Amino acid sequence: MNAPPKPFFLQALDALKRGDRRGAAALLERELREGNTAQKNLPSVAQLAAHIGEVELAIDASRRSVVPGSVPSLLGYWTVLATSGKPDEALTDVRRQPVSVRNQPSVLHFRGTVANQLGRFDEAEEMFRAALAQAPNVMQTWFSLAMVKTFRPGDPDLEAMERLDRQTVGPPEVKAILCYGIGKAWEDCGDGDRAFEFYSKGAALRRQQSRFDTEQFARAADRTIADFTADRLKALVPSQAGDQRSLFVTGLPRSGTTLTEELLVAHSEVTDGAEVNLFAMALMPTLGASFANALAYQQGFGDADPWGEIGRDYGHLIDLRFSGAGRIVDKSLGQAQFIGLMLHSLPDARIAWLRRSPDDVALSCFRTYFSAGLDWTWSLADIADYMKAEDRLFEHWQTVFPDRILVVPYEELVASPADWTAKLHRHFGLPVEATGSDRPRPTRSVTSASVGQVRQPISTLRIGQAAKFERQLKPFRDRYYA
Repeated sequence: MNAPPKPFFLQALDALKRGDRRGAAALLERELREGNTAQKNLPSVAQLAAHIGEVELAIDASRRSVVPGSVPSLLGYWTVLATSGKPDEALTDVRRQPVSVRNQPSVLHFRGTVANQLGRFDEAEEMFRAALAQAPNVMQTWFSLAMVKTFRPGDPDLEAMERLDRQTVGPPEVKAILCYGIGKAWEDCGDGDRAFEFYSKGAALRRQQSRFDTEQFARAADRTIADFTADRLKALVPSQAGDQRSLFVTGLPRSGTTLTEELLVAHSEVTDGAEVNLFAMALMPTLGASFANALAYQQGFGDADPWGEIGRDYGHLIDLRFSGAGRIVDKSLGQAQFIGLMLHSLPDARIAWLRRSPDDVALSCFRTYFSAGLDWTWSLADIADYMKAEDRLFEHWQTVFPDRILVVPYEELVASPADWTAKLHRHFGLPVEATGSDRPRPTRSVTSASVGQVRQPISTLRIGQAAKFERQLKPFRDRYYA
């Protein structure tokens, strides 16, 4: 008796192990077209499709996995929509649901989260309060509320959060998120010592769950620097990839990348942007970002155009994520280790690299709860080690690609935004358009930790904030400046 055919979803996993991203996408598409996987497995299909950048397949699979009336399956579908750049579609579908679904605490929390990302802070606060009225001990919702309001001394919401912290037992990662919210509240109230106490408590709780291997990261950075020299890059076949839409913006978290993205998106030829991390997905066929992986991948192509294939696949993923024909801003962070392969695969690409005072970056990273789980931000010593390795990568790539990387000092950007916007336009080959000292308030979704700041006027007030926390930042300073 013949065994049943292997589900296309599992075949797609096999294809990915071989580095065949396109083959995996074709198998997932066939999965959805011919359907030999049970509905219970469709969320896994959606997750894999999102993992390889096929957002349309991810949305389709997630939509099909919805069980009528099931709030968890609906939330899964709406989350895929929102993270695929379609938050308004998610909210439209929410409004189609019966009141009994729309007013579930978890749904109210989701509605508040999307409203926050769209800059509708009053609506977001209303949704979070409605959720807490039904489920007052949900720490994630208290944190989200803390992010959209400004606290004053004696605020009853702060008292409620501290009481919840004292009286409620929960998983460390959940307790941690409440601590970050309390820390932000105390900082609003002007008590930096209490704020840092709670940031530190939250970070310690997160670090119980996962620790970042700074030594491994430093070794990987140094291997990249040693391997990807200008001379060695000549061993890679030139890419024939044509025009591409992306304007790359990178730098450390909290260094001004979201502000730079918004300044660029205000240009008439630039239509959107996000932290999409799609080049890493296009690079999957190399099975790694080392120079040895790059050579092995290239050798498998013979006389073809291996790096043009990577570049065109990246362009395909960008087109799936952003409709229309305008230029877009790719402000993905954490790409420093494969800048060489990115700029080689996309010969017309250029980068704006944000640089900011190390002390200010360290403080901002330590007191920010990153939903992506940046493990290195949970320790001031780890932050120092990570930043030192990133500094080495920055200096290396600036030497290898001096004409393709524009260094943008954050302090100069916020002091003279019009001048720097013009420099950005020229660097990316855009017609220079006039801009004022302020910028239009964005109406699109902003999902980074800077969602609140980016909708405020450009200001120099955040320059030098670390000076108020000099004592608390000593572990960072001792390690970073050693």
